[in-house]
Amino acid sequence: METLAKRIRSISPSQTLAISAKAKSMKAAGEKVISFGVGEPDFSTPGYISDAAVEAIKAGHTKYTPSAGLIELRRAICAKFLRDNGLEYEPSQIVVSNGAKHSIFNVCFALVDEGDEVIIPAPYWLTYPEVVKVCGGTPVFVRASKKTGFKITPEQLRAAITPRTKLFLFNSPNNPTGAVYSEEEVRALAEVCEEAGIWVLSDEIYEKLVYGVTKPFSFAACSERMKARTVTVNGVSKTYAMTGWRIGYLAAPPEVARAIDSFQSHATSNPNSIAQYAALKALTYPEAAVDEMVGRFARRRLAMIERVSDMKDAYCVIPEGAFYAMLVVSGVYGKRFGDKLIHDSVSFSEALLEAAKVAVVPGGAFGADDCVRLSYSLAMDDMLEGLDRIDDFLMSLA
Repeated sequence: METLAKRIRSISPSQTLAISAKAKSMKAAGEKVISFGVGEPDFSTPGYISDAAVEAIKAGHTKYTPSAGLIELRRAICAKFLRDNGLEYEPSQIVVSNGAKHSIFNVCFALVDEGDEVIIPAPYWLTYPEVVKVCGGTPVFVRASKKTGFKITPEQLRAAITPRTKLFLFNSPNNPTGAVYSEEEVRALAEVCEEAGIWVLSDEIYEKLVYGVTKPFSFAACSERMKARTVTVNGVSKTYAMTGWRIGYLAAPPEVARAIDSFQSHATSNPNSIAQYAALKALTYPEAAVDEMVGRFARRRLAMIERVSDMKDAYCVIPEGAFYAMLVVSGVYGKRFGDKLIHDSVSFSEALLEAAKVAVVPGGAFGADDCVRLSYSLAMDDMLEGLDRIDDFLMSLA
């Protein structure tokens, strides 16, 4: 008899745990390990946001809030959607949760039944398929080509839809590729979804972190019909350097929002009250600090692209958003580091850590085993030194 439930056994073991653990142990031993694996801004939360949290504590705002979040915060989120995305929502259509990841789980739990198919473009954020499987769904991967900038086409989406398709899980700007779909590209995908009558979960957590000419466009803004079948997920973690505060949110059609609120009331109750007041300040205060952070990311991005362009046997598809780039390293597969054969993204990452003391995330975790993911959310000097080490490692392989 199995002890663990089938749903928990469906989760795939992490491909990156051993590498992450080794990198941490090397750092603890005093070695200078440069890590490109961090998925969060390296900046501190702006002071005015932290001050709002302190003020909330002093004012005694430490009690339960409504399970869907403070009404003031939900109103501010509605104002954000109208201001930034041209979307009108009522506060009753907003659910604030313990991070955007929690919101994504809530959406899948509310919409996906046993055996439903969920289409996920690949490369994908490694949590997406695991959430779908835990909720009883079947992930269906559609591989985006490097030639299209890691963006899938309407034809690919249409070909992946079957009578069992329930949901299309869309992420732009994208983790791990940095791809940003244009308004025209989003509208073309939305037409396919409308024709098929499927739901869309649009993860827009990186929407403010864009650097190229292409600007993100909300799936729900394509049409009223599409809005009625789209749940948009966002949060404060990336934009405001608030990853540890754990505040995400979603906007959904009324019946979906009610269902998610009901579920959350039993699962977790409200998100942290103090963090909600901090998020309220973040969403209602001028974004000069955000603009400064985006500017620094933009400079790092350009420096990374320039340095990678000089590498032998590796290249990246230029990212337009988020703070990641996928370094294509399959050109060295079949070569050796000492007596170890490099044959996939995990063996490459293990060898790189051992030889150069550089930590990256294997692309296999994202459905792209020919790549490793680099984050440029680290200091410029450390980033450039790390890229130099990667280049030296590539040239040392035989």
